[in-house]
Amino acid sequence: MSVRFDIKDHVARIVIDRPDVLNAVDADTESRLQEIWSELEAGTEARVVVLTGAGDKAFSVGADMKSSEDAPSGLAYWAQPRPGGFGGIALRTTLDIPVIARVNGYALGGGFEMVLGCDIVIAAEQAQFGFPEPRVGRLPLDGGMTLLPRLVPEKWAMGMLLTGRRVPAAEAHRVGLVNEVVPRTELDDAVERWVQETLSCAPLSVQAIKQSVKRTALMSAEQAQAMKLPAVVAALESDDGEEGVRAFREKRAPKWSGR
Repeated sequence: MSVRFDIKDHVARIVIDRPDVLNAVDADTESRLQEIWSELEAGTEARVVVLTGAGDKAFSVGADMKSSEDAPSGLAYWAQPRPGGFGGIALRTTLDIPVIARVNGYALGGGFEMVLGCDIVIAAEQAQFGFPEPRVGRLPLDGGMTLLPRLVPEKWAMGMLLTGRRVPAAEAHRVGLVNEVVPRTELDDAVERWVQETLSCAPLSVQAIKQSVKRTALMSAEQAQAMKLPAVVAALESDDGEEGVRAFREKRAPKWSGR
């Protein structure tokens, strides 16, 4: 399988498992990723997702340009449906479970777009980010051109987009694209720390917060505040809302039921 997927102790782990091609995404891999995101949306025991690539060299270098002699032209590729953007996650706004990107190496092209679609990004010091598409006559079509200028200052985004240059993890951290940069040997420990901190929160509260952020991004703060989003209502009516207050008063750790 080109993608490994499992859920254990409320943590879903997705690994693009094509290290021999730097975890480039071919048609089969794209299809499997779409299936996984749809399964998670449909409802599972997962409360947080970790997305990464196999091996030590790359998170993902995006579309596999060598996978087929019959690869579509740029215009034909653009016309193909890719729900949620590249890898099914770059532009996905309907998944309320938080997604952590474990960036172990190169995150280029569609790989970088997938990182931009994640909620929390932890990167190894050696990680690099970039959109090399203009250097090969292509475009970052699946979220790159639209997401990056919305997440960082426009001039910095344009500096990346118009030159195809690669940005080291430390620079990405300085502009706010990465939450934490650590030595490669500490990457798994850092990711696990973020996972546990997320799990320490009420799952319905976390999902409500993400839903609110993702689905009101283009609204004014006043409009967004007035939205009666389903996940917000569910969190406010949940048993966990009572359990959290009760645990605080009793000076103990809460026991979340997800209800």
